[in-house]
Amino acid sequence: MGWQGIEGHDDVVGRFVSAETRGRIAGTYLFIGPEGIGKGTFAKALAKSLVCLAPRPGLVACGACVSCLQAAAGSHPDIDVIEKPEDRATIPLEAFIGDRENRMREGLCWRILLRPALGKRKVAIILDADHLAEEGANCLLKTLEEPPDGAVIILVGTALERQLPTIRSRSQIVRFAPLDTEIVRRVLTAGASDTASPDLSAIAAAAARSGGSIARARLLLDPEIDAFRARLLELLSARPLHGVELSKEVQACVEAAGKDAPPRRARLRILLGAALDFFRAALRRDATGAAPGRDDAASDPPLERAVAIWRGTGDDAIDGLRRTLDALDGIDRNAHLPTLVDAWSARLEPAIAPAPPPPPASRAPRA
Repeated sequence: MGWQGIEGHDDVVGRFVSAETRGRIAGTYLFIGPEGIGKGTFAKALAKSLVCLAPRPGLVACGACVSCLQAAAGSHPDIDVIEKPEDRATIPLEAFIGDRENRMREGLCWRILLRPALGKRKVAIILDADHLAEEGANCLLKTLEEPPDGAVIILVGTALERQLPTIRSRSQIVRFAPLDTEIVRRVLTAGASDTASPDLSAIAAAAARSGGSIARARLLLDPEIDAFRARLLELLSARPLHGVELSKEVQACVEAAGKDAPPRRARLRILLGAALDFFRAALRRDATGAAPGRDDAASDPPLERAVAIWRGTGDDAIDGLRRTLDALDGIDRNAHLPTLVDAWSARLEPAIAPAPPPPPASRAPRA
């Protein structure tokens, strides 16, 4: 079992344990790494340890003091967690400085200035730092540059390039690596229902295709998504690609997730992730001749079949990657999903157009 139940980030744990031992915990950290690998969970566990009234060696919270109990309940007065609402494209400005009637008398920037209620530290965690609007970031600059004594601010994002330069320059960067496939498999197996025998082969396949993300692996275990993934790869491998058919079937799969937006977005991310897998494998085959999945812990027959029959070029694969990455960015920007899928599939058509027919054979003139 890893640090406080968190596996796969021992190097990061060692960094914070060393900093705490030397009394060198910084005021502002920026956690960077792929989605679904436990950065937010790590930040909350770290906050619990930092405010614990009787921490154990190794920066481990005791779990029994009043501070730990309130942290576990999500009601600690000295731990502030900010995240983007599901119906907003960015974290609202009010989360940092209060609404118009209570400017600088509410919000994170005001609360972080208050004296700790229980111990000697206050911790603020800003999840979804990728979605910090410029006006929100500007309100944070002074606080990030000179946090109050005993305050620790942790921002959690996915890519350094998605953070504003003013945020990057004021933070200590902490990089989180994707989890090992074996760790993902172990977590999935442990989380399987005790009343039913887990499908170990399906778990192994999901872990191998997860990219080190437990969140993605759990979605891949959905039988409906797994079945449609094979169909999606088949549609992408067709030449010419039929954009209307692709859009119609992808939208049907997304809408099957229910009426709420969050599960629809999560499902579309998985499907676009499968498209990225396809285009990456196609590009790899074009560049090296290597088939996908041959050097992985588990093979991926649907992906191997799709790439084997595809007749696109390396440039086509690069175009497909770019357009799919643009579509993923559109999900993060709260784009209208049906319009996003329509645009993505339509833009793939010229990128994967049929090869021109060969010129007609010339006929020799009659004698």
